[in-house]
Amino acid sequence: MSTATAPLADSAIMLRRNMKHTLRNPTTVFNAVLFPIVIMLMFVKVFGGAFSVGVDYIDYATPGLLVMAVSYGLGATATAVNDDMTKGIINRFKTMDVSRGSVLTGHVVVTTVRCLAAEAALIGVAFLMGFDPKAGAVDWLGAIGLLVLLSFGAGWLTVAMGLAAKSVETAGLGTVPLIMLPFLSSAFVPADSMGAGVRQFAEYQPFTPIIETLRGLLAGNVSGGDAVVAVAWCVGFAVVGYVWAVSTFKKRA
Repeated sequence: MSTATAPLADSAIMLRRNMKHTLRNPTTVFNAVLFPIVIMLMFVKVFGGAFSVGVDYIDYATPGLLVMAVSYGLGATATAVNDDMTKGIINRFKTMDVSRGSVLTGHVVVTTVRCLAAEAALIGVAFLMGFDPKAGAVDWLGAIGLLVLLSFGAGWLTVAMGLAAKSVETAGLGTVPLIMLPFLSSAFVPADSMGAGVRQFAEYQPFTPIIETLRGLLAGNVSGGDAVVAVAWCVGFAVVGYVWAVSTFKKRA
């Protein structure tokens, strides 16, 4: 095998390994795929009637829930990465001449695939609950592309967190802010309906422009300004996560 194709082959092996670990862990599958659906049912069926958002609540909430589905799948990535580091698995891979980068890439790709599976399940349930997007084919491609970019960027950031954590428990806790941020955004109610302080935080935090871009794409009237900011945040997650992850991995592996 050539030196050019060896890292790709190693990444494919790591992807297969991490995918098997995911499928064998019911908690991971529940948190990543089923729990966002539970949150959707709770907010739409229990709280949705109390919110006045100008459109059917399922149409308003679905974009925010799609972003939340990404967040809820990240804890498993952080703990899996940290588990590999603290239990000596990486040292075993080194003796087998496995590409170091493939270990990280495998986790990022599995995270992206897991998030997209959660998105697909959530969209399916949303349609069953009356979701009625006005998006055309191009809008749907844009929404899917943004979700892929968000999952990829969040995946690298989470891998970096897992590498930097001192224990598996700390790694899991490190993703809590990413899980909480969608609740403090425009995911469930418009930011301008919030109180002072919280409103400003919601307007300028990373997930709000991403949610608003998805909402605009699915409604068929996306704002160019929101889209640029959303893509910038996703790319920023990926760049910061990649640099942080590679730097930490070189020090610890």
